[in-house]
Amino acid sequence: MLRRLFITLSHSDAMRRFVTHFGPARRTARRFIAGETLDEAIAVVRDLNARGILAALDHLGENVANREDGERAAGEYQELLQRIAAEGVQSTISVKLTHVGLDFGEDFCCDLMRSVLETARSVENMVEIDIEGSEYTQSTLDVFHCLLDENDNLRLALQAYLFRTEEDLQGLIERGSSVRLCKGAYDESPSIAWKEKGEVDASFARLMDLMLSEQAIQKGFYPALATHDHALILRAEREVARRRIDKDRFEFQMLHGVRRDWQQRLAADGYRLRIYVPYGTQWYPYFMRRLAERPANLLFMTRAYLGK
Repeated sequence: MLRRLFITLSHSDAMRRFVTHFGPARRTARRFIAGETLDEAIAVVRDLNARGILAALDHLGENVANREDGERAAGEYQELLQRIAAEGVQSTISVKLTHVGLDFGEDFCCDLMRSVLETARSVENMVEIDIEGSEYTQSTLDVFHCLLDENDNLRLALQAYLFRTEEDLQGLIERGSSVRLCKGAYDESPSIAWKEKGEVDASFARLMDLMLSEQAIQKGFYPALATHDHALILRAEREVARRRIDKDRFEFQMLHGVRRDWQQRLAADGYRLRIYVPYGTQWYPYFMRRLAERPANLLFMTRAYLGK
């Protein structure tokens, strides 16, 4: 119930205005958001790198209002890639396709993403394409496959709670691509997605086993396992040990500000770990989805409000 409420509120302009000007909410958000400026985000990435951890920078933004805003966002991603190279930090970038004009057509979005990928290739970096609500799943897959025809420096996120994901994943394994597997953070219909935690966890485990299968490794597929669930992390560790998969042939991914104890443990144990580092002024929808995933963060915000 709370999950659905927070996801609904993530689309509310009135709630956005309230939350973004409410001190305790802003302070709570800083647990998950690196800051509102790129300089702040770069400082977070530099600290992660110093601890042996990689990053994926996300300049927050979704559903631009017009084509010009999509073109502007693509230019900002190109500048971000150049800044990463200039600073010498180890970070990819993560892009939501609605931020670069997906609402204005797949061809338009694909053209903008080609320019971003060309910049990424020129600085020897890669682009991670984020997955959004189910109304965008097929168009995101279509754009990704189109880009994959011409580029290999990109990765796609897929959501374990969607029924369709196993088929989507199998197609990307066949192409020797790379996938970031996460559980999913949107409120989807029970007709297309598992709703219970146990069902989502079981789906994640099945898909993870497929990503770590001999077939996938032989195809050159690169798995990125995005979870904070310690049971799934331990399962992955057992599976790679059983299959004798080298630690540089896959990676774990986590969100900035979440399960820092496990982040440090995985890095200390020599695993490749990448932290998703969001920044920017458009942090409200992202923050509300984090509350939807873990309503206990409301307690954290309440304590900040009470000064405890």
